[in-house]
Amino acid sequence: MNSDKPLNVVIACGGTGGHLFPGIAVAEQLRRKGHRPVLLISRKEVDAQASSKYGDFEFRTLEAVGMPRLLSPKIFPFAWKFCRTCSACRSILKELQTDVVLGMGGFTSLPPVRAAHNMGLRAYVHDSNALPGKANRLTSRWCDAVLLGMQEAAHYFPHRRCLITGTPVRAELELPIERAEARKRFGLDTNRPVILAMGGSQGARQINTIVSETAALESGVQFLLLTGGADYERVAGLVASMPQVRALPFCEDMASAYAAADAVIARSGASSLTELSALGKASLLVPYPFAADDHQTHNARVYSANGAARMLRQEEFTSIALRAFIHEVVLEPAALHAMEQAALARAGRASSSLIAFVLENDSLPQEP
Repeated sequence: MNSDKPLNVVIACGGTGGHLFPGIAVAEQLRRKGHRPVLLISRKEVDAQASSKYGDFEFRTLEAVGMPRLLSPKIFPFAWKFCRTCSACRSILKELQTDVVLGMGGFTSLPPVRAAHNMGLRAYVHDSNALPGKANRLTSRWCDAVLLGMQEAAHYFPHRRCLITGTPVRAELELPIERAEARKRFGLDTNRPVILAMGGSQGARQINTIVSETAALESGVQFLLLTGGADYERVAGLVASMPQVRALPFCEDMASAYAAADAVIARSGASSLTELSALGKASLLVPYPFAADDHQTHNARVYSANGAARMLRQEEFTSIALRAFIHEVVLEPAALHAMEQAALARAGRASSSLIAFVLENDSLPQEP
């Protein structure tokens, strides 16, 4: 296989930020190597909002296809929509003279990968989680290999070729930013600890409420609170009299947000965990309880078992529990440093480079 030939690569990465941002990271690497990446995203608002700052990339939109349960009456309209989306994918792949397709996970990846397989093109799916989703297990049937973010997931694909690549992180997040400068960008005191709190690409009402309640009791700690658009007005009212809280509906400068923070409160989607480990951030993880197959809890357990984070189920996440994390970790330099080092230890090799190599050569590079 000639890796010197520029490739036309289609990356299906829509649906959530956890699929989109790793896909963008791979696209960045491919473009640096002279290839042409095109990103397929859904028509959801979250995809449009998150991709808007990457206007120098070529995006195509597809109708989102989420599979219902087999015995659901919704299975019939799903089948019709799925066939229609597969047909649209074939047209896109032909138009772009595609060489290889990469799905970054979820049902958005299934139609492009299936279309690629039927056209005789190489195809791969990437799964970031410790517990792979049903969509990826189904998609893997039509893949040349499954690319995994965590070794723990390999046994869920017993009859597939698995390559451990890690999960890509956008290059912008790894740019060096001074902590004091980052805090100034958000109007935060440069000398007091900062906790970044975020509930995922669309926010989380309970996390927002508990952080707001805790901030009223912990004036020595500052919070950078990413609320999500739907909950911003409510939270802005709750924290209006608290100068130690900076609430934003959405943050386009996540590199500065991470740089400003001593610790992070987050869900435990695989993409977020990868960013936390790459940047060496201590964290309190609150898995989203309605995630498919409860995979976020599995992810969080992997990190908490290695001392890279603390985990609380959503019903356990209270102001008392958050204050305990603040006093036992955030305000304790030794404990904070130990968790940061454990997070860094979870970081893998340069994942974007590994995935680009696989797309070029259908294999991982040999260890030196």
